[in-house]
Amino acid sequence: MDQHPRINSYDVVVLGGGPAGIAAAISAARNGAYTLLVERYGFLGGMSTAALVYPWMTFHSAAGEQVIQGIAQEIVERLQERGGSPGHLRDTIGFTYSLTPYHSEIYKVVAQEMLQESGAEVLLHTSAIEVKAERGAIQSVTLYNKSGIHHVEGKFYIDATGDADIAHRAGAPWEQGNAQQKVQPMTMKFRMKGVRLDLVKAYIKEHRDQFYEKTLFDQLDDLPLTSVSGFYELWEQAKLSIPREGVLFFTGPGADEALINVSRVTGLDPTDAADLTKAELEGRRQVLELEQFFKASIPGFEQASISGVGTQIGVRETRRIIGHYVLNGHDVLDARRFPDVIARSGYPIDIHNPEGKGITANFIREGGAYDIPYRCLVPQQVTNLLLAGRCISTTHEAQATTRLTPSCMAIGQAAGTAAALAVSYQCSNSEVPIEALQKRLVEQRAELGLRKEHASDEQ
Repeated sequence: MDQHPRINSYDVVVLGGGPAGIAAAISAARNGAYTLLVERYGFLGGMSTAALVYPWMTFHSAAGEQVIQGIAQEIVERLQERGGSPGHLRDTIGFTYSLTPYHSEIYKVVAQEMLQESGAEVLLHTSAIEVKAERGAIQSVTLYNKSGIHHVEGKFYIDATGDADIAHRAGAPWEQGNAQQKVQPMTMKFRMKGVRLDLVKAYIKEHRDQFYEKTLFDQLDDLPLTSVSGFYELWEQAKLSIPREGVLFFTGPGADEALINVSRVTGLDPTDAADLTKAELEGRRQVLELEQFFKASIPGFEQASISGVGTQIGVRETRRIIGHYVLNGHDVLDARRFPDVIARSGYPIDIHNPEGKGITANFIREGGAYDIPYRCLVPQQVTNLLLAGRCISTTHEAQATTRLTPSCMAIGQAAGTAAALAVSYQCSNSEVPIEALQKRLVEQRAELGLRKEHASDEQ
């Protein structure tokens, strides 16, 4: 069996090179851990690059408080320096306070540079195909790439695969979907170039009743148009095959570009290869149908055309690992605080109907934000593994907010820091000193909202 010379024993092994995995690996390495990041594609970024999930929503609460900082904010600042992002802008749909456009190709490079600067090693074009676990601890992970099959050992592991592939194979208990085990639909996102955004904005101002009720109609003269939800009448007249109730798109990163988030593939399981194949084929069929609809029906798109389609279909929900605490919808909507907070989020509960049309949206009370406790990153039954990204321990409802990219970045930073501390303290994932972890995160610009009168309720 061939042996790749760079694969050996590490302090921390991060599986998955999406936003959560990137933040986790940077954080682990910066905190002194000898770190390896493994990614199956030939580039970093996960759903943000491979599936064109764009823009990042949201770094702020509905009241306008920035509740996500740290490595996530550092990435935005590095993108701004490279001309890869304008920073945080108002969401003109009004669904969230802000959104953050970014250039996915520049993000790929910025992420790689930050990982190199941190000292973390990166292995692309590599998939994890087997996990060896004994007595509740992962002993090694088997990797496959062009060089063959190899085994990598780590003192600690971070599952940032999105689908919880590593935790699942290590024996951690899990759940999937709603009460009927149905997951949110998949979407094949694509970009169109040659869009006349001035014509789009003019139509919105003249046809308010055709757009989402929270749209910032009275501010459109002063704000750049960043997002659009509506065209309900034009959508209904077209009678497309796609189970949506209207149009949703986001502008940028180019001045004449729009990212179309309208396709919807329901009733399939993204963890099943046959279902995922069906979803890819159906998603691409829908893209061509939608291009013709936009060109024929949506003002401003008459001369537009497809300029890019996701490398893969976008996946909102798969496995959720059961951890030492399961964050629920009430925790989110009540803006609950936790003593072991490691990240915060102000994104509402946003559930796309798993079986047809419709989106269920519920907003956090008083425009606030909720805490994500460390215990949601700690899986049951596996002692040297932490979770990062959309697979953390939540209910179906709570996952509909923790899955958003800025939240995943913040969770990733916490997981990487905790793993480095666990290696340093030679302790299990459940024994990481919370105060030491929080202190380290705050020192590294994470926003935890800590205060002396912090809530004392523990579940």
